[in-house]
Amino acid sequence: MKAPKPKNEVQRIKILWQYDVLDTMPEQVFDDFTNLAALICDAPISLISLVDEDRQWFKSKLGVSVSETSRDISMCAHAILQGDLFIVPDATKDRRFKDNPLVVSEPKIRFYAGAPLVSPEGLALGTLCVIDQVPRQLTATQQQALRVLARIVMTQLNFRRQSQIAGTSHAGHGKTKTDSAPAPVKILRLPRSQKSSSARSSAQRPQR
Repeated sequence: MKAPKPKNEVQRIKILWQYDVLDTMPEQVFDDFTNLAALICDAPISLISLVDEDRQWFKSKLGVSVSETSRDISMCAHAILQGDLFIVPDATKDRRFKDNPLVVSEPKIRFYAGAPLVSPEGLALGTLCVIDQVPRQLTATQQQALRVLARIVMTQLNFRRQSQIAGTSHAGHGKTKTDSAPAPVKILRLPRSQKSSSARSSAQRPQR
């Protein structure tokens, strides 16, 4: 069963694109989160999934080879409609998913648990999810751990977004005669993890 789109879908997609993360290369920091989620939840599959207009795209993936699937068959598309964890103990017994291609054929999903990745605006952009090929549940501790990890993933994504906004802001400002080098170039040459701090330092530099 195809998930309905959120009422705030237009704004949600606009905010998602501001993160400039779709179709980017794998990054160790995000892979660490999926690995940790899989270990804590004892699951063979873990994903950081971002729900775009017509697809779900995986910023990080463990246990699957594909990088995206159609939104029409996405369980994460259902998860972003929830205010909390979305758990499917046995997909074969759930009328929404029992005929889903991802359930009927590989990877033969049975269990799914997804924690929404919620932006500061309160918009669910995707999920940190764990998947298993046998029906099961999560313990209360595992559920809470998945929530916490999802918030940390979102914090990391917010660093990226702030870096993009800061870089755009600097690029739009005129240079003074005392500027020795273009600030945006300096920012772009830094590793991603250092972009945010560099942008803040540049923004606080006294004007002459």
